[in-house]
Amino acid sequence: MHGAARLVPLDQFQGSLGQRVYHSLRSAILTLSYRPGEVIRKPEICERLGVSRSPVADAVARLASDGLVDVVPQAGTFVARLSMTDIREGAFIREAIEVAAAELVATQITDDQLRELRRNLMIQEALLADGDQQGFMELDGQMHEMILSFTGFPRLPQVSQTAWLNVHRARQLILPVQGRLATTLAEHRAILAALEARDPVAARHAVQQHLRQLLTYLHPLERERPDLFSVQGQP
Repeated sequence: MHGAARLVPLDQFQGSLGQRVYHSLRSAILTLSYRPGEVIRKPEICERLGVSRSPVADAVARLASDGLVDVVPQAGTFVARLSMTDIREGAFIREAIEVAAAELVATQITDDQLRELRRNLMIQEALLADGDQQGFMELDGQMHEMILSFTGFPRLPQVSQTAWLNVHRARQLILPVQGRLATTLAEHRAILAALEARDPVAARHAVQQHLRQLLTYLHPLERERPDLFSVQGQP
């Protein structure tokens, strides 16, 4: 089934028509419904979403600005292949932000905020037990966003999310790796334990260890699935 057939309906998103088309396409790319290197056929998207070409063209232009789409003159529009350079850069930025955030939050976290994190972790456990990978990923993302928001700096979650776009796509590829989600849950528990102890050094270490695991899984994948990755200097 091609990507357009798996686009999320527009009524699942908020905002203007153009924003909803953008978010539908973005979601399909980030969850790999559109695979790296796949052709984006605008007429199929228009038909699937029931919209004219204009909002689709605007959405594609915005996705190209995000680095998620490559528009190649005389050839077509393609989902951008994964780049290990971009992934390493995004992971570096995300680690710098989140490690500092965890260290700060550990010194000021409230009991109510800890309860929010515990509830999130309980739902993660339930989703893992049910084998709901995408649901687990959503709660994973929410946990990270909560910790960033607890710093009191309102722009941090968006800055971190922007840096993480290509890393998020790459993470989808390692979901089927046996035991990876269970390991992720254990890493999340370690982060929560450090915050409960209000120990900034432990919180820093737990977040750092958690975020650095990703690249250890991706380097072998780059060798096994070169079709999904760009060659340096080529789209």
